[in-house]
Amino acid sequence: MTYLDPQASYRALQSRDRRFDGRLFVGVTSTGIYCRPICPATTAKFENCRFYSSAAAAQEEGFRPCLRCRPETAPDLGSWRGTSNTVSRGLALIAEGALDGEDASVEALADRLGVGERQLRRLFQEHLGVSPIAVAQTRRILFAKQLIHDTRLPMSEVAMAAGFGSVRRFNETFQKLYRRPPSAIRKRSASALPEGSSATTGVAVRLRYRAPYDWDAMMSFLKARAIDGMEQVEGNVYRRTVLQDGQAGTVVISHLPENESLEALIHFPEVRALPSIVARVRRVFDLGADIMTVSNHLAQDPQLARLIETRPGLRVPGGWDGFEVAMRAILGQQVSVEAGRQLGSKLVRICGTTVSDFRPGEPSLALAFPTAAQVLDADLSSLGMPLARKAALKAVAEAALADPLLFQPRATVEETVARLSAIRGIGEWTAHYIALRAAREPDAFPASDIGLLRGAAGNSGARPSPVELQKRAEAWRPWRAYAAQLLWAADSHSV
Repeated sequence: MTYLDPQASYRALQSRDRRFDGRLFVGVTSTGIYCRPICPATTAKFENCRFYSSAAAAQEEGFRPCLRCRPETAPDLGSWRGTSNTVSRGLALIAEGALDGEDASVEALADRLGVGERQLRRLFQEHLGVSPIAVAQTRRILFAKQLIHDTRLPMSEVAMAAGFGSVRRFNETFQKLYRRPPSAIRKRSASALPEGSSATTGVAVRLRYRAPYDWDAMMSFLKARAIDGMEQVEGNVYRRTVLQDGQAGTVVISHLPENESLEALIHFPEVRALPSIVARVRRVFDLGADIMTVSNHLAQDPQLARLIETRPGLRVPGGWDGFEVAMRAILGQQVSVEAGRQLGSKLVRICGTTVSDFRPGEPSLALAFPTAAQVLDADLSSLGMPLARKAALKAVAEAALADPLLFQPRATVEETVARLSAIRGIGEWTAHYIALRAAREPDAFPASDIGLLRGAAGNSGARPSPVELQKRAEAWRPWRAYAAQLLWAADSHSV
C-alpha cells in the first residue's frame, strides 16, 4: 500500500494544499469523518488524524464521508499507474460496474483479469490497502451521493445507477454510513434542479481533474477527428452518440475551468448504464492523469521540458470504445487525419446504427459507430481504400467478436502490443496506437510515427530514426504516451 508520511500529510492538510486533492484523505478519530485535504472545516489536531491514499481505505477503517468537502467530488487520480497493471485494469472494470449486481463476484472479476482470486485480493491490498469489494462499495456510495447532490433523479433511479441491488439495500447502506436517510442528504443540497428521470431530463455529472488541463488541445484533437453524424464539436462543447447493449443515447461534455471539472450531460434510457458511461468519459478525457507527476518526470529531458512549458496540462485523449479506436486506427493508416476522418464517416454511414429520438438541440447526431458484428456483415466495397486495409477491418472485427477482452491491457505494454500485432493487418505502429488510445497504456509509444519523428527533430531539424527515438524514449518510461502527445503537439503537421 502507498505509504503516506503523517507529518508531511498533516502539513498539506494545514495549508489546504490543492495539489494533494485526490491523493490524500484524512480520517478524524474525534468525529469519525474522513475529508479531502482542502476541506474548509477547522483542521483537527494531529493526534486525531489518520491519513489514507484512497477514499476506500478511509471508509474501510470505519470513517464516514464528509458532507462539506464531499470526497466523491475529488479528482480521480491515476496514481496507481505503473504499479500493477492487474490492479489498474481491475479498477477500470470496477468503475464500469464489474462488481455490481447479484451475480457479480471477485472470482468472476479475477477470471476476466486472468489471475486467481487470492492473487487479485493480495494485489489490491498491496497497492491500495483495501479489497476489490471495498473499492466497489465506496464507488457505489460516493457515486450515489453525487447523484443525490447534483441531480433530482428519483431515489429509485439513484439506487439503480449506483449499482445497488435494491432500494432497500441502498437506504440501509446510507443510514449506516451517514446516520441519516438519502432524502435527508438531498434536503441539504440545492433543489433548483429539474425533477424527472434520466430518460426525460438527462443526468448532469461533474467530473473533477487535476489542474492544469489543456482543454484547447483536447478540443482540437476531437474536432479534427469528429465523425459526421456521430460526433460534433462546437466551441468548447463535445457531443457524441452512445450505443451500449443495443440502446442509444447521447453525451454532451463541456468544460468548467473555474471548478477544475468537466460536466457530462448524459441522455440514456437505461439508468444502470450511467457508471459505465461516466467511466468512458473519464477515459476519453484522461481525467485520471496525475499530470504534475508525469510532467515532472518528463521535464528531465530538456526538449520535453520546453514543450511542457508551452503546453502545460496536455492530456492523452482516449477512445470511447476499444473496437472503435481500432477501426479508426486502420482507417487512418498512411493517410492524413482529415482523410481518416472522412473514411470513418463513410464507414459509419455504410454500417453504423441509425438512432433517433434525440433532443431538439442535437438533430445532427443520428448515427452510432458500428459494432464488430455490423462491420463483419457489411459490404465495404464502396469504402474507397486498399483491399488489404479492408481485410484488416474485417480481421479486427472477427478478433473482437472472438475475444471480448481484446482491447484490455495485458501485464506489460509489450504483451498488449504483441497480442494486437497478431491480428492480420495490425502492424507495430497500429498496435501501439490502439494500446495508447484504447487500452490506455501510459507507456505505449509508436516510435515509427512520422509525426513523432518530426516533433522530436526540434529546432535543429535533424529528424531521428525510429530506432534512435525508441532508445531516447527509454528515459521517459513509464509515461512515454504523454511524451508522444507532447511531440505530436510540437509537430505543425499533426493535430
